[in-house]
Amino acid sequence: MSDPIPVAVPRKGRPLEAVLERIAHVGDDDRLDRLADRVSNVLRYEKSVTKGRTDAADGPYERLAEYSHPGEPNSPEFTLMRDDRDGKPRRIVFDAATVDLGDVRLKLVGREEPFRALRTHEFALGFDSADLVLEEVVGIQSDGLGTIADINQRIDPVDTDVRVVNGLGDTVYHTLMGHPSEVDPGTDLDREFLASYAGPLCISPRYERLVTAVLGTDALEGVEFVYPDPDEEEEAAVARTGLGVYLTVTGSTARDHGLVVGEHLFPSETVLMRNTAESDATVDRAADLVTVDDAASDIRV
Repeated sequence: MSDPIPVAVPRKGRPLEAVLERIAHVGDDDRLDRLADRVSNVLRYEKSVTKGRTDAADGPYERLAEYSHPGEPNSPEFTLMRDDRDGKPRRIVFDAATVDLGDVRLKLVGREEPFRALRTHEFALGFDSADLVLEEVVGIQSDGLGTIADINQRIDPVDTDVRVVNGLGDTVYHTLMGHPSEVDPGTDLDREFLASYAGPLCISPRYERLVTAVLGTDALEGVEFVYPDPDEEEEAAVARTGLGVYLTVTGSTARDHGLVVGEHLFPSETVLMRNTAESDATVDRAADLVTVDDAASDIRV
């Protein structure tokens, strides 16, 4: 049997769960469902321990030994890393797992930054948040973009060989929100509204380039980016500012702060990516297997 194809995946969080769910779906195998459940359960527990919500009876090395079953070829592997939180606590994260998808075997390999691992040609295939692509390589133009399918057209081939194949559908949206003091009743809170707006726009500092790419420079004329105060909830900061862009699924917490939920500007979604310079027939076959056939964000590069 040929060696498995290495695929870079996130080490934890919603994007990793989306990848494992996609693999289980296309593999149509109970073992893959159990793999996804096991990894998700372990990492959710470890997240709770790291955040201080759960007191673990054993130390991290003992828990790591309990989770690991090196004698089982398809069993997931975990590893220890230092978390970014205060005190840099140790955190158990996903390391690797081999999965069989019929005539294709994949080696899912955990990476802190899968997108950058593809950019440096360590991998031909990988999964990561579409946000990172916008933050790092998507060109800034006068008009904005609104779908996953728009991304590849904005990537300069001189910057990277990585292209987005499609999204996995685990969508949280970057959404325009406003306080009633800034939005008259009956007004559509959308890109057209923003194009005629001048004033502060509250965003997370890490999303400044992403928001600029999504909205375009024309819409941002006369707009000043402002940011939440330290320890301030982002919805509260948007309410204080009057207008902002924030990640949301349903907008319920925004409404709790009295905000009007406007247009979904861009999906914050896990995407399958391919390094075109490293691709071959086997990689293409693997990409086809894990592609979401019914996704609106399907690109098919």
